[in-house]
Amino acid sequence: MFGGLFTLMFIFVMISVVLSVTRAGRPRLGDGGIPPRPPINPYQQRPQITQWGGYAQPPTPYGQPASFGAQPFDPSAHQPMSQGSRQAIDRDITSFGEELRDLDLEVVGMPLDDAAQADYTKALDSYDGAKQQLSTASSNADVKRIAQIMEEGRYAVACVKARVKGEPVPEHRAPCFFDPSHGVSVANVSWAPPGGAPREVPACAADAQRVRTGNDPSIRMVNAGQRQVPYWEDQQHAAWAQGYYGRYGADPALRSITHGALMIGGFSLLMGLLDD
Repeated sequence: MFGGLFTLMFIFVMISVVLSVTRAGRPRLGDGGIPPRPPINPYQQRPQITQWGGYAQPPTPYGQPASFGAQPFDPSAHQPMSQGSRQAIDRDITSFGEELRDLDLEVVGMPLDDAAQADYTKALDSYDGAKQQLSTASSNADVKRIAQIMEEGRYAVACVKARVKGEPVPEHRAPCFFDPSHGVSVANVSWAPPGGAPREVPACAADAQRVRTGNDPSIRMVNAGQRQVPYWEDQQHAAWAQGYYGRYGADPALRSITHGALMIGGFSLLMGLLDD
């Protein structure tokens, strides 16, 4: 009789030990049987909401996840696309398509190495990506993103042309100041707007040659009411200009025309780089 009692007591003790061990690894239950949340650390950095409306990383021009972290909030994501910016980027996409057609004729029958082929593919992808995004674009942030795609695509075209000629690829400089659709700038030239002082501005090869020989550069003129003005004087083209030049805000030539005595007021306002 006592042997059976001792056996039952031994089994009870063993069950208690097993239960205590298994419970030790479980989260403590709170009210309602739900594990309580861990305490909030007030010093822990929280994820920022991006301009794309969530905590996920922003998409690249072609819809793939970006490799960089969350971006600060961009008010232009909530600004309806201006008519001027839409017309400008639509015109750029059309002209870029013509450039790609000319490039195809230029390199047809010529062997392209892997690097040249990669640049060529990037240029074609830029064109397709820009067209696709414009079809659904609705905000100024969309225009800026499409302009960035176009800027990358035109640089890729410049790289293809250089590789085919056996030349080094060009430096990835800011687009031509006089018209970003001219493509990557090749040098800074001293230029003075009407009634203004000379200042250094990035220029494409054709405009650099014009300025150096005393001729007028080919400036992008846009409609502003009943008159035509340089694009930097029309606020409707702000998002478009920011998309092309925003990433080059630290470039000395661009800073000289957005800050200080040599700044071009309209361009400064478009770029949003003026100091308060």
